[in-house]
Amino acid sequence: MAKNKIAYNCSECGGQSTKWQGQCPHCFAWNTLVEEIIEGKTNNRFSSLAQSSSLQKLSDVETSEIDKRETGISEFDRVLGGGFVLGGVILLGGDPGIGKSTILIQALSKITSQPDRPCNVIYVSGEESSQQIAMRAKRLELEVSDISMLSEINLEKIIKNIDKHKPEVVVIDSIQTIYSEELTSAPGSVTQVRECAAQLTRIAKQNAITMILVGHVTKEGTLAGPRVLEHIVDTVLYFEGDTNSSFRMIRAAKNRFGAVNELGVFAMTEKGLKEVTNPSALFLSHHQDKVNGACITVTQEGSRPLLIEIQALVDSTQAHAPKRLSVGLENNRLAMLLAALHKHAGIACSDQDVFVNAVGGVKITEPGVDLAILCAVVSSYRNKPIDQKTVIFGEIGLAGEVRPVQRGQERIKEAAKLGFTRAIIPKANQAKQKINGIEIYPVSTLNEAIKLISD
Repeated sequence: MAKNKIAYNCSECGGQSTKWQGQCPHCFAWNTLVEEIIEGKTNNRFSSLAQSSSLQKLSDVETSEIDKRETGISEFDRVLGGGFVLGGVILLGGDPGIGKSTILIQALSKITSQPDRPCNVIYVSGEESSQQIAMRAKRLELEVSDISMLSEINLEKIIKNIDKHKPEVVVIDSIQTIYSEELTSAPGSVTQVRECAAQLTRIAKQNAITMILVGHVTKEGTLAGPRVLEHIVDTVLYFEGDTNSSFRMIRAAKNRFGAVNELGVFAMTEKGLKEVTNPSALFLSHHQDKVNGACITVTQEGSRPLLIEIQALVDSTQAHAPKRLSVGLENNRLAMLLAALHKHAGIACSDQDVFVNAVGGVKITEPGVDLAILCAVVSSYRNKPIDQKTVIFGEIGLAGEVRPVQRGQERIKEAAKLGFTRAIIPKANQAKQKINGIEIYPVSTLNEAIKLISD
């Protein structure tokens, strides 16, 4: 029998190297190579994948409508793209204690309680005992009589139970605790996570099982384990939110059966996670009086427009270098926008500290909030509040132009629905037909927008 060998696997891309290096030769990430032991014996754990196949024309492939099982939690179904898909593999990541197990046990309780469509479910727990999960379900007052529990971390035993009971939905909580006997590395290592996820994905595809993998996240907020884990699965969901706050958000980072960047909003209560039907109200502060540096904008999260309040504070700096700090927004983009404000509007913040915050803890990545950020900065700089019934959105170019954004009409309609009566928008997003209840002010340059909020 051949001797065991040592290899170094990259925790980012899963690439393998025969010697340790400071930089991965495959993805060029630094300090990501982890030592692993390779078995000298030859195993045939992938022999079942060796199936004969033949070429066929793409036009000859039969297609059918994807069957989706609704969970009964509309915000969860939104980020899933409509519900659980047969044969789909879902990866749910988030910080410890944020509510991953809670949302899953709630969803399983609802789908097993549907009288018209019964569902066989197995919940595999590698972290908590059956008693702990039963106590949580009892505290949440959930109907769990049709949910089968399995406290196991051995992959081979899990697969035997799946083959025996033929479930339609399987939850693995969590993938980092599962190990295979055919690998000598410890649970949670790069090799174990990658191989166990690949085996579970194969089982899900072959038997039309909805497989849900719960994953840990690193201190940087990304899923722990090899990056290839996200490529294996069909859907990647991130649980976001501050553990000190009662609000939670689930964001779809990847979805083969729905839109990416969809956002589901929940509130953590004593009875579990409750849906927030009007998330725009969550991200808006209700000021009794007009305040300087506050501006309402509309951002697009997947197919949903969300109204968010942007707050800015501009103050004289006491340091040699002025501070530029943004929460929920990209810091480098803030510096670029302030340069455009100086160049094209003549408002210099070189001797001012600038702080920008997106209310509610939401993270904004799209450029459609550029105009609102600068309007909030100008409002704080000039100590002149913006009308509370005004909503502003648009992308700012380096030439000072206001560029159009995607789905401008849906954003305006959402603002009008929530009672806003005035909208400053890019000229290219101007509607051909008037939208009742809101007055549109189209602008093509940054100066035009600043003049409107100053009048």
